[in-house]
Amino acid sequence: MTSTNMNQDHQATLLVELLTEELPPKALARLSDAFAQTLVERLAARDLIDGEPSFERFATPRRLAVAIKNVRALAPEKQVREKVLPVSVALDANGQPTAPLAKKLAALGFPDVPLSDLERASDGKAEAFFLRYAAPGATLADGLQAALDEVLAPGKLPIPKVMTYQRPDGASVQFVRPVQRLTVLHGVAVVPVTAFGIDAGDTTLGHRFLSDGLVAIMHADDYPHTLHTKGHVMASFAQRRERIVAQLNAHAHGDRVVMPEALLDEVTALVEWPVVYECRFDDQFLAVPQECLILTMQTNQKYFALTDETGKLRSRFLIVSNIATDTPSEIVEGNERVVRPRLADAKFFFEQDKKKPLAARVPLLANVVYHNKLGSQLERVERLEALARLIAPHLNADPALAARAARLAKADLLTDMVGEFPELQGTMGTYYARHDGEAEEVALACTEHYQPRFSGDALPATGVGTAVALADKLETLTGIWGIGLVPTGEKDPFALRRQALGVLRILIEKALPIDLVALLREAAACFRTTPQVADCTDALYAFFMDRLRGLLRERGYAASEIEAVLSLQPTRLDDIVARLDAVREFSALPEAGALAAANKRITNILKKSEGEVSLATAGASAVAASAALAVQPALLVEPAELALNEQLKRVAPAVQAQLERRDYTRALSALAALRDPVDTFFNDVMVNAEDAALRKNRLALLAELHAQMNCVADISKLAA
Repeated sequence: MTSTNMNQDHQATLLVELLTEELPPKALARLSDAFAQTLVERLAARDLIDGEPSFERFATPRRLAVAIKNVRALAPEKQVREKVLPVSVALDANGQPTAPLAKKLAALGFPDVPLSDLERASDGKAEAFFLRYAAPGATLADGLQAALDEVLAPGKLPIPKVMTYQRPDGASVQFVRPVQRLTVLHGVAVVPVTAFGIDAGDTTLGHRFLSDGLVAIMHADDYPHTLHTKGHVMASFAQRRERIVAQLNAHAHGDRVVMPEALLDEVTALVEWPVVYECRFDDQFLAVPQECLILTMQTNQKYFALTDETGKLRSRFLIVSNIATDTPSEIVEGNERVVRPRLADAKFFFEQDKKKPLAARVPLLANVVYHNKLGSQLERVERLEALARLIAPHLNADPALAARAARLAKADLLTDMVGEFPELQGTMGTYYARHDGEAEEVALACTEHYQPRFSGDALPATGVGTAVALADKLETLTGIWGIGLVPTGEKDPFALRRQALGVLRILIEKALPIDLVALLREAAACFRTTPQVADCTDALYAFFMDRLRGLLRERGYAASEIEAVLSLQPTRLDDIVARLDAVREFSALPEAGALAAANKRITNILKKSEGEVSLATAGASAVAASAALAVQPALLVEPAELALNEQLKRVAPAVQAQLERRDYTRALSALAALRDPVDTFFNDVMVNAEDAALRKNRLALLAELHAQMNCVADISKLAA
């Protein structure tokens, strides 16, 4: 099939396929998305796609492809308005065209354009001449060639490791893997473009073993169907993944398939024609912790483990093969033979590790560097012990058990199993602690102190585990931040953002009545003998508040609601959600807008009068806030200020009663009764009276009002 002449009105599906050697499986999905999306964007920018782009991406172990709908053979003309020259340059003193003008027009390809055809207008700085003309649209061949050159240029695609290889003509090129064929069809016509020295054609290759070699694509729309029927290739990554999941579930026969998303993606990227087969291993290996067996099957062999309905591992597993056969016995036996030594290694590591108690491994942590400025892992463990012991009483947990758990928590880092599978740190600590006869809470804390490991992960369930988890995260944050390794941009090598979010989730979701700043100070105290660690309590608190803002936004709270609560700089987070919900309900009251605006006005007045009165502290009662400057009833002379004071005295007890019950919604709702007297006060009363005594008394009244209005949150943040 050869390329054909194309007219502007002709639209068809455009197929672009790069056939390569085996692509890196962990990068395939991201690479495919980027290739398709970027190519579509480049074509759309050249107006070669009619309407909103619609496309389908394809990705297999040996190909990246995209089919784009409604692609034009020729882009439409474009009306161009181009600046030629400033009038001062284009015309001489007599108003006649100059030589520079003629030269410029010639360079633009319009040497014979008369001066009368040029538009004279300001360019924003001075008068200039502009030329309007219709520019011809790009042909698909030219536009696609330019787009391919841009997309396939080094550094444009998310390639984990670039490969340099030689083409048959001896030229060196770079790509993720060597490219073997280029297939480009616009409808039925081959588009004459090249990539990596290869000319486009209309044929591709099917499955390495199940097809007969070259597969001709007769029409761009036929690509996935033709590959499926003639090439034994499921080109769609998504459809191939769905087929794998369906087959895995069908072969589970009532059991549960352990299929993490990352493993599914990787296996999908390894096969073109997925077929699932069932295999088995010897029951003796079930004596090994199942996490070890599952991980070795997933990591080393890309197998899918099976568990019963209670989560207990079965001695059978599923494999995804790239070969369909009616006699899979050789495939099954081969995989069973391959997995056996892997499981035997896990069993050996487990038995060897049990011979040495965790407690005996702790002193050896002195030989493991944590950070050259923070000392060894043993020094870190000693800090964790001290911090966990301090935190435990706040959780009604046993301080001695918390200290013991902190001491043992990192010991499994020195075991053979964790050395082979670092992902099992903590998990193996729990198994070995139980084997050593440690208390169950101590054993569980070995795993729990890492939680939450990621967004959505479970929190530690026990008090001891929670104490050690908080100690572990706070020690990391305080130490790493204290030596100046602060997260910047996307760089956060010590995962301080994740550690902070873990602390926030524990404090909020467990509703722990613990002062965050007090925790940070206790963590800082653990580094008193490490002079290179600066006390960064204030900076860390600000860092926590930034992370908390993001966390609360993810949970659906508005920025104004969040700022209303966090602007009071809370140090206890157990009631943050209750305060936010109260603010949300208060915002819906008809009085909310007026009270928020009034509170903003009061805040500004009090700030300007800081020499005479100070703002109420966050969450303080009106009595405490105005103790230094009490309202003098005898100096209330205007009816409006008398009415406001009287209403405030009625509202305050109700507000305080609700605050004591931590019913923040009713506390804020009680403020609605202040709207009318507040509005009247500002309409009728001059706060900054000439009489100093009156002025000071009115400021004291506003300070008391300010304290009541900000008892739950700074409602001025809700003002539009």
